[in-house]
Amino acid sequence: MAYIPHVLKQRRAGVLLHITSLPKGDMGQDAFKFVDFLSRVGATVWQTLPLNMTHADGSPYQCLSAHAGNPNLISLEKLKEQDWLSQSDIDSGLDKASLIEVAFENFNRINAPQAQANFTRFIKQQSHWLDDFSLFIALRKHYQYVSWCDWPSPLKLRQLDAIKQAQSDFSDEIALEKFKQFVFFEQWHALKEYANSQNIALFGDIPIFISYDSADVWAQPEMFKLDSDLNMKVVAGVPPDYFSETGQRWGNPHYNWLLMQADCFKWWLARMRTQNALFDMVRIDHFRGLEAAWEIPASEPTAINGEWVLAPGDALLDAIIKHLPLITLVAEDLGIITDEVNALREKFDLPGMKILQFAFDGSDENPYLPEKITKNSVVYTGTHDNDTSLGWYEGLNEDQKMVFQRYLNEHGYVEDDDVEMPLLLIDMALASNATLAIIPMQDILKLGSVDRMNTPGTIEGNWQWCFNWMQLDDAMVQALENSILQNKRNPNALRG
Repeated sequence: MAYIPHVLKQRRAGVLLHITSLPKGDMGQDAFKFVDFLSRVGATVWQTLPLNMTHADGSPYQCLSAHAGNPNLISLEKLKEQDWLSQSDIDSGLDKASLIEVAFENFNRINAPQAQANFTRFIKQQSHWLDDFSLFIALRKHYQYVSWCDWPSPLKLRQLDAIKQAQSDFSDEIALEKFKQFVFFEQWHALKEYANSQNIALFGDIPIFISYDSADVWAQPEMFKLDSDLNMKVVAGVPPDYFSETGQRWGNPHYNWLLMQADCFKWWLARMRTQNALFDMVRIDHFRGLEAAWEIPASEPTAINGEWVLAPGDALLDAIIKHLPLITLVAEDLGIITDEVNALREKFDLPGMKILQFAFDGSDENPYLPEKITKNSVVYTGTHDNDTSLGWYEGLNEDQKMVFQRYLNEHGYVEDDDVEMPLLLIDMALASNATLAIIPMQDILKLGSVDRMNTPGTIEGNWQWCFNWMQLDDAMVQALENSILQNKRNPNALRG
C-alpha cells in the first residue's frame, strides 16, 4: 500500500479542497486531474475534510461512522471501467444509490474471481467495524432514518436474539452496504496510490467527537457517557467567548475516558488505523479536547453552564504513536489555548495551525503574524470555516483595513495602497517559516464570500461549494507555481 512517511521533514505547499468540491464531487477523473494540477504547480499535499458518511446536512464533522467512507464520493465512471455499470445504466435516470445497487448486482453476476476475492478479504479485514456499521445502516433505512435511540428497545439495546434476527432479515441490505464500503476504499486507495506516485501526500481530518446517531455509539454505548436508557448525560461544545455569548453546544456525546483507558484505547487505535491507511497525515480537529473538554449537561439549551473535564490525551497519544510509529499528526489548536494544551502538543512534537486571517488585529504579539510563525506549524490563509481570503478582506471595515495596510507597508509587502488580494496573502503564507503552507482552492481561484465552504453556527447552505476547471486560468496556475518554487516549497524540484 502506498504511503509517504515523514511528510513534514521538508518544506511543502498544499491545497485544501474537499472531494465534494471537485466538479463531479467524487473520486473519478476530476480527482486524478486535480492531482495532476497539484503536481504541475509543485504542491505536494492535498488536504481534504473528513471522508466519512454524513447525515442529511452534509457536514463531514457529524458522521454516521468513525470508519465508513461516504458512498456519495464513489465514482460511477470507475464502476463503468470495471464493467459493473454500462453507459445505458448511467443514462437510465437512476440516482447514484440505485446505480450502485445495479453495480452490486452486476458484480455478483459477472465472473470476476480476483474482485470477488478482494471483496471477501475486505469484509474479513474490516469486520471489527463493518459488521456493526452495515447492520446499523440497514436498520436506519428500515426505520425511516430516525436515530437508533428511537428504534424498538430490543434493537436499541442490541439484545442478541434481536440482532441475529435483524442480520437474517436484512442480509441483502447488509451485503449491499459492505459492497459500497469495499468500492469506496478501493477507489480511494487507487487515488492515493496515484497521488503518492507523484510525491503528493494526502492530508486528512478527523473530528475529535463522534455523532450520537452513529454506528459507533450504537455498537459500543459503554464507551460514551450515557445514562441507563442510553441517552446522553453530557454533550460537547465550547464555553462562551468573544465569538459567542452563549458558547457553542455541539451536541456530541463525551467519551467514557476511564473505560477507554482501561481498555488500552482499542476504539481510538482502531479509528486511527483506518485514518492512517487512508491518509499520509491526519489533522485532529479540536485538539484541545484531548487535554480537557467542555462538558455541558444534556438538559442545558446552551453551552454556558458547562465545565472543563480533563482527558487522558497524554496516554492516548502515547498509545497511538506506539502502535502507529509512522503516523503524522497535526493539532488543530485554534481559539483560546491553555499552557497545558500547548505542553501536550509540544511533548509529542505535533505542529499546530496558524491562520493569517486572524493575524492583523494591530497587536504586535498576535501569534498568527507571519514573523511569529514557527517552523513546526501548518500555516493557512484561511480554513474551511473561514470566509475566503478575498471575502475576508472585502468584509473588513475601514479601521481594520488601515491596520492591515499599515502592517503591509511597515513590513515591505507593498509600497503603496495597492493590495492585490488574495495573492498577497497566499504569497505571505508560502513565504512563512512554517514547514507546510496550505491554500484553500477558493483563494487560488480568487473567489469571494459566496464561495465559502462553511459558516460556523449556521445550518443552511454549507458544504455545497464546488469549482469547475474553467475557473482556473493559466495566470493562476503560473502565479502559484512561481510562488511555491520561489519559496522553496517544491521538494520534487529541489530533488531534481
